[in-house]
Amino acid sequence: MEYKWIDGFRIKVSAVDDAVIISANREGLLSLTSHLMGLVQEPSGSHMHLDQYNSLEEGSVDLIVERID
Repeated sequence: MEYKWIDGFRIKVSAVDDAVIISANREGLLSLTSHLMGLVQEPSGSHMHLDQYNSLEEGSVDLIVERID
């Protein structure tokens, strides 16, 4: 799956107590939406893995979203 990012995107993922918080600007939300829509087209077991080294803001926790059937 190829990720297409909108210029200027910013996404940060935090874990606080029992909650995961995704904070993003407009471009980040649109990019993330596009990636989730792409994941819908993939087979069960496919996943996207985002972290601070490839797309998330520094200090973010990893975000893994997996498609299941």
